[in-house]
Amino acid sequence: MTEKEKMLAGEVYSAIDPQLLEELKVAREKIYEYNALRPSETDNMKEIIKDLFGHVGDNNFLINQPFRCDYGKQISIGQRFFANFNFTVLDEAPVIIGDDCFIGPNVSIYTACHSTDPVERNTRQEWAKPVTIGNNVWIGGSVTILPGVTIGDNVTIGTGSVVTKDIPSNSVAVGNPCKVIKHI
Repeated sequence: MTEKEKMLAGEVYSAIDPQLLEELKVAREKIYEYNALRPSETDNMKEIIKDLFGHVGDNNFLINQPFRCDYGKQISIGQRFFANFNFTVLDEAPVIIGDDCFIGPNVSIYTACHSTDPVERNTRQEWAKPVTIGNNVWIGGSVTILPGVTIGDNVTIGTGSVVTKDIPSNSVAVGNPCKVIKHI
């Protein structure tokens, strides 16, 4: 398997593989172009995102600048998606976001995992776990979503939360670590 195939399969891979480094560079060029556009250039913004992401549900989406991601191709957004300023996605594994999702400012979604052992970590070996967000989800500002998390449908995640575990559908969850406080 190539290092990219290992990465996408959730296996340990080399983060300094030349192919992966080149793909990161290509994505960063597109993100630079995206973030440098005037806010009125929405058609150009949408074209860059469509080219960058693996899937875009419809043309009725908005991602406020600045935006950051690693590869882009592992990101899938559903219909009527909105993300506010400083949305960051580390998409070494798939990040699947459903329809009618709203992302507050300064939200980060992480899929990359690193060893807690410093010797292992310094080898630049890592692995990734996917993140899935259902339909009709509102992620409040400054939320961090960790690798391997699934957030169900009709969920609200409160501002400043750190989502470390799955959140079931039809709930409101807040805190660090994020916990369900209400079922709807």
